[in-house]
Amino acid sequence: MPKQSTNMSGLQCLASENIWFDKQRYDEAERCFYEGANGPSTEQRQVKTALQQGKGRQHKRQHRNSSSHAGGDQELVSRMKSLELENQNLHKVVKEMRAALQKLESRVGMLEKSPASAAVPCVKTAPVKAAPVKQVENGDDDDDDIDLFGSDDEDEEATRLKQERIDAYAAKKSKKPALIAKSSILLDVKPWDDETDMAKLEECVRSVQMDGLLWGASKLVPVGYGIKKLQINCVVEDDKVGTDILEEEITKFEDYIQSVDVAAFNKI
Repeated sequence: MPKQSTNMSGLQCLASENIWFDKQRYDEAERCFYEGANGPSTEQRQVKTALQQGKGRQHKRQHRNSSSHAGGDQELVSRMKSLELENQNLHKVVKEMRAALQKLESRVGMLEKSPASAAVPCVKTAPVKAAPVKQVENGDDDDDDIDLFGSDDEDEEATRLKQERIDAYAAKKSKKPALIAKSSILLDVKPWDDETDMAKLEECVRSVQMDGLLWGASKLVPVGYGIKKLQINCVVEDDKVGTDILEEEITKFEDYIQSVDVAAFNKI
């Protein structure tokens, strides 16, 4: 019985102890005890250093922000002062303009109220002396003898001078050589066949003579099957010679010439 009572008391003691349920709290207390005796550990020192550095950086940042805010406030104050000065100057200018406008309005009102005779000062005119009139010996007072508007001889003289100038300009213009319009024409003269005498054909073409026509160089150009055409150049005056008349005169030589074509036409 005594042994059994002893076992029962031990179980009751274990049941009443709650250290195992608060083990974390006891571990934390043990760690704090050893830290107080031996100093903080390396990890804790690193954490503490990092926290101090963070606090220092935060303090510096706050200092910079406060300094920038102070600089911005000073700039804002200076700008406000400049704006106030500018506003004062503008008020002064507006006040002066209003005063000038009031003076002008009062002056205009005085001028409107005053009579026209006072507004326009009288101008003293010097007396005009009459020109002495030349007495006529015969004493004739007829108005027909006085020429108030000049004589007709002066009009005739001016007309004569004007006509002389016009005639001189016309004579000068007539002496200037007139520009003659000319053209360069390249003709293709085709024979009937390869037996046609090309020398005689060219002689017939050059025999065409008229005012404003000048024949130039020529050559024989092969066409095909032994047939050659005469290619001849000429210079004509546009007002005197036309291509239609030239072709008509050349095609009169029907024994040698089949057709005439204009290969090229250029203004000179």
